[in-house]
Formats: sequence, structure tokens, C-alpha cells
Amino acid sequence: MDILSAYPGWLIEHGAALLVILPLLMGAITAIMPSERLSWVTTMIVTLVLTVTSFGLLLTIMGGESQLYRLGGWDPPHGISFVIDGLNTPVLFLISAMALLTTLYALPSVAAEVEPKKRPPFYAAFMVGVAGLIGMVVTGDAFNVFVFLEVSSISTYVLVAMGASRDRRALTAAYNYLILGSIGATFFVIGLGFLYMETGTLNMADIGRILADLDGGSRVAMVAFGFITIGLGLKLAMFPLHMWLPGAYAHAPSFVTVFLASTATKAALYLMLRFTFTVFDPSFDYVITVVTYVLTGLGIAAMLFASLQAIFQTDARRALAFSSIAQVGYMLLGIGIATAAGLSAGYLHLLNHAVIKGALFLCLGAFWYRYGITRIDDFAGLGKMMPWTMGAFTLAGLSLIGVPATAGFVSKLNLVKAALDKEWYWAATIIVVTSVLAIIYIGRMLLTAYFQSPPEIDGEVVAKNEAPLMMLIPMWFLVLLSVAIGINADLISDAARDAAAVLMSGGS
Repeated sequence: MDILSAYPGWLIEHGAALLVILPLLMGAITAIMPSERLSWVTTMIVTLVLTVTSFGLLLTIMGGESQLYRLGGWDPPHGISFVIDGLNTPVLFLISAMALLTTLYALPSVAAEVEPKKRPPFYAAFMVGVAGLIGMVVTGDAFNVFVFLEVSSISTYVLVAMGASRDRRALTAAYNYLILGSIGATFFVIGLGFLYMETGTLNMADIGRILADLDGGSRVAMVAFGFITIGLGLKLAMFPLHMWLPGAYAHAPSFVTVFLASTATKAALYLMLRFTFTVFDPSFDYVITVVTYVLTGLGIAAMLFASLQAIFQTDARRALAFSSIAQVGYMLLGIGIATAAGLSAGYLHLLNHAVIKGALFLCLGAFWYRYGITRIDDFAGLGKMMPWTMGAFTLAGLSLIGVPATAGFVSKLNLVKAALDKEWYWAATIIVVTSVLAIIYIGRMLLTAYFQSPPEIDGEVVAKNEAPLMMLIPMWFLVLLSVAIGINADLISDAARDAAAVLMSGGS
């Protein structure tokens, strides 16, 4: 590829390690910077480097290659390895690109929501969180997954709590997130302990080979799979283990909510896919039972009940938070279908939902920035007061519903096709029904914004006051990307099919 030829060889060779080391190192340095503007510029440069590097790795994998990066030159399983393949490179690029876009958005947003003296530590915690998410996705060592999971989680608890400057309920939300996140991490590491008992190794590729030789292993391996599934289920807000998510999304700083909604649950879902299909294997009876009945059942429950809960929310952020839980259900349904088409559709929805929900929360942050608006009833007249921002929210909302020529339509259509191919007609029906429910909660916001008059202050109609350009750029970039995917989804669909191929081959 012509673009790939412009990359220096050393960057592609060592890119996997750079993606983790750079934000960890610069996060420590940023924490002690005296200037908030300098800390923002540093974060901007770091996230730009991460985006460029991860894009180069994505191009490499799309060219039909894969990488195994050996830290310190030690071969696995004695050394720790980073794996770059068709399953994780799209997620790596997603995390890096969303970190860049949200950092651009952060300059006005963080200045309005975080106390001045806390801003350099805020950006430092953000970079550490980015490093943790990337580490979770890139590592080939099961225990390192736990380490990076905790790195990302601890920094996220801090970021959510910093929303207390705007809303004191952020402290409660961060505490709830901490407790449930710690329970999830504990379940996950207990599962790893059982896996080590069964296989004697922590390298994920080796664990997969040994379990295959053992035809799934003994009851120890079954227990391990159960603990790992519950632990990751808590991290990805799988119904009914989602109770931390609405509060965290609703009360965190807008910048944090955007990044979490776009990346955190997506990285956890990637781990669910990696462990289910490449460490374990659906050919094992206990795995296919959990995938077919438990994950599918909980996914369907999330789609229905979380969508219904979103309808009755009065706070727009909580409505979209419950919508995110429902969208996780769509992704779990793709896993539950357990065919190449189903996995591809679920993975495609993972990528598309990050774009859609990122744009929606960017718009909500702009509404709060200008007018302090979070309640749906306060959307009155926003179509006239903030036409560009409300236009972006409208297009992103239509994409979430699944209107044709949007990213949401592409992934939902693929899910319906995969369900019909497996003769799961009931699942296809539920996808359509829950899309109709999305019309209700998104429609409420749009009707209020466009068909109610702007409020008056002292007899004067509130004047038009659009969001700053640095907020408009990332939100419109994501909205236009959603439309572009809806018109021509070949590139992202190819990436999803490549990821499904890795899963169906057991990662080999």
C-alpha cells in the first residue's frame, strides 16, 4: 500500500510496544506539568502519534500480515508477547482515534467541567487509561490482560470522580463503578488462576492449544470459563451486570463519557470474543452452551429491557446510557449466533456503535457547555439555538435507530441477515422491535428540540449560541463518518469479516 510505504520500518516493527509505553510514560510526566495548556498539547501529540501508529498497524494487517512482538526478545510462553492480528487492530485504531478526537474536544469541555489545578492530573489519568485499554487489546498474555484491565479501570474511576466539580453525584457514581469493577476484576483473575491450574501457562495461544489437546479440559477449565465470562460481563456492562454504567455515563465529565462510551465496553467485548473463541473454543460443550443460551439470552434481555428503560428516562445522558446497554445486547446476539456472519455483524456493530454513541455524547456535552442542559424537557428550541450541534445529534440519533444510509442500518441489517441465515426468526423480530423502541426515546429528544419554542429570559427569547469549533469538528467528523459507512461500508465490513475469520479459525 502506498500509505504504508511512507511509514518508517521501525515504527511498524515496534509499534505494538509504542502504543502502550508512550502514553504510560507521558502520563507520568503530564501529571507534574505546571500548565494545563501544556498538558493538553502533550496529550494531543501523544494521541496523534497513537492514531498514526495504530493506523499503520491496521494497514499492515489488511495487507494480509500479522505480528508477534516479543518484549525484551524473549519468546512466549517464557516471555510476554504483544499480538497484532485482524481481530484487534481495528479496536486499537478505534481507541487511538477516539482518544485523539476527544482530546480535541477536551480543550473547551475540560476547562468548563474540571477545576484548574486538577487539569494536568486529569489529562495524565486519561493517558494512563488509554494505555490500559490498548494494553488489554494488544497483549497475548492472560495475566497481563488483568494488569492492563486494572490500569484502565483505576484511571477511569479517577476520571469519573473528577466530574464532582460539575455534579457531586459523580463521586457516588465513581464509587459504585469502583466496587463493581473490582468485583469484575476479582472474578476475572480467579478464572485465570483456574486456567493456570489446568494448563500451567498464561500465554493465551498456549492455553488455547493445551485446552484443544485436552478436548476442553476438566471441570477446572469449565469453572475458569464461568468466572472469566462473569468478570468480563461486568466490565462490558452485560445485562444484568450493568448497574455501574448509567451513573458513570450521566455524571462523569462530558469528555470522559464520550471516551468511555466509545471504547471501554468495546475493549471488554473484544476480550470476551478473544477468550471465547481463541483461548477456549465453541467446540467445547460448555462453551457453546454458554454462548448459545446465556450470552444470547442476556443479549436479548438487554435489547428489550434497556431500550424500555431508556424511554422512561428524563435525563438525556441516562437515556443514552441505557441505550448503550441495549447496543451491547446487539453485539452479544452476534456472538450468540456463533457463525461467521453473526460474529462479523456483532463486530461491525461494535465499531459502528462507537462512532454513533461518541457523536451523540459529544453533542450532549456541547448542550451542557452552552446552556447547562441535561434534561430532555430542556431541549426545547435547541434546533434554533444550536442548529449545527442539534443537526449532528439528529443524524447520529437516526443512525442509532438504524435509518438507511447510516452506519447503524448497516450493522443491524447484517445482524438480521445472520439471524435469518440461522433461522432465528425471533431474533430478527426483536432487532426490529428494539429499533422501533429507539425511535421513541430518540424521537422524544428531536420533537422537543425542533417543535417546542426556545425558552425566554426576562421576556427575551434565548439567543442562538452555537458550540465552539473545537467541539463541532469531532462531532461532525463522526457524524459524516457514520453517513459515509452507511453509503459505502466495504472497508469496515472487510475489517469485520477479517476479525470473524480470526475467531472462526481459533486465532491461528
